[in-house]
Amino acid sequence: MPSHISPPLLTRRDTVRAGTVGLLGMSLPRLLEAQAAANEAAAAAQTHGAKACILLFMWGGPSQLETWDLKPNAPAEVRGEFQPIATNVPGIQIGEYFPKLAQRTDKLAIIRSMTHPNVDHLTATHYVLTGKMPPPSGNIQDDWPTYGSVLSKLGRGTPPLPPFVSMRPKLENTVPRFVEQSHGQFAGWLGPTWDPLTIDANPAMPDYRIGDFVLQDGVTQRRMDERQSLLGRFESQLSQLETDGRLGVMSRHYSRAFDLLASAVGRSAFDLTDEPDEMRDRYGHNPHGQSVLQARRLVERGVPLVTVFWPNDGIKNVSVYWDTHSRNFIDHRERLMPVADQAFSTLLDDLEERGMLDETLVIWSGEFGRTPKIGQRNSDAGAGADGRDHWPNVFSSVLAGGGVRGGQVYGSSDRYAAYPASDAVNPVDFAATVYELLGVPGGLELRDNLNRPFAICPGQPIRELIA
Repeated sequence: MPSHISPPLLTRRDTVRAGTVGLLGMSLPRLLEAQAAANEAAAAAQTHGAKACILLFMWGGPSQLETWDLKPNAPAEVRGEFQPIATNVPGIQIGEYFPKLAQRTDKLAIIRSMTHPNVDHLTATHYVLTGKMPPPSGNIQDDWPTYGSVLSKLGRGTPPLPPFVSMRPKLENTVPRFVEQSHGQFAGWLGPTWDPLTIDANPAMPDYRIGDFVLQDGVTQRRMDERQSLLGRFESQLSQLETDGRLGVMSRHYSRAFDLLASAVGRSAFDLTDEPDEMRDRYGHNPHGQSVLQARRLVERGVPLVTVFWPNDGIKNVSVYWDTHSRNFIDHRERLMPVADQAFSTLLDDLEERGMLDETLVIWSGEFGRTPKIGQRNSDAGAGADGRDHWPNVFSSVLAGGGVRGGQVYGSSDRYAAYPASDAVNPVDFAATVYELLGVPGGLELRDNLNRPFAICPGQPIRELIA
């Protein structure tokens, strides 16, 4: 259109049509905020480090004594029912219900000395996912930004896919989803532009689809073309409204939504039916296994960071997530460790087979561990005779791929797996290590919505973990 000709004004009918059916027939604009201002971000060039990260978050707090840090010589009320097994690295043993990971321990850096002081699920997550203590205000908008939000702010990623995705499958018959309220999983003071695209759909279901990435029923391509034409006229008029910058931001979100729908990459990234049945079987036909497979598909297509939260499977009379206040041994043995073992080990193999492991950092962690003694009380929730309560004083986290020096154990706990005995790892140094592996410059400062500068991670990377 020649510059001297003004675009036709939107009619009342145009506006009603847009409002009635939804300008796009979807909610993508909010979901795409994490990329909208990438070209305007205070970007730091990535000169080294992993290109992507898959964070497997075992929400609820896995027991260190059943998984990565068994104490076979401790008293019965500490050591519990499980036995350690040898791995493919001489001298390293892990839990018997991690047999597949035991054969891949040469790729793992097991940290047995993680520690922080917080026993509350909702706030303990903030330590592990940001490296910082949770804000005293208790408001999620005051949280420190999580890893994916920082990468988003730095302009990482490959359009049209969002730079940060969070998989949080919502299943039938589930108890209240406390993970939705947990701190440290969003952009916090960086602002909602850098929040993740959050996916609640269950990828293990036959009808799994991300509705925001497909045309809704009744929305034909012709209607999409009409809406894009309408959007063009709308954007032209919005450009004259400089008093409200938010309008311009939303306009860009809508434009990017059209780009995503038109992109073969955007359409296929969430279509797990593209995967061979054999590959889906390898990951496991369960919500966690298929979420991890979805994460691999996303990083393969250029998404810098995907967080996979362990889902509550909705089964009554069992532990919620990894929160084994009762049935600690039954649930670790039957529901938790076998599923985690299959998905994590398959992810390592799959990334290696695709030539992606060296450039993809994998993190496996919960927000804390469990009490050394069975039945020991350490929070308001307590523990039954066959359970373990919350225990943040020492727990285990694992790193692999993406520049990690595998085949090692870093740090140690005491003989009861109660406190660090050597090389204690505080969350701020764990976060600094993650950022170092992802090529984020040490000492990086980012500004909040009030333009105040903050050092994003003042910790020191653990050099022994980096190849």
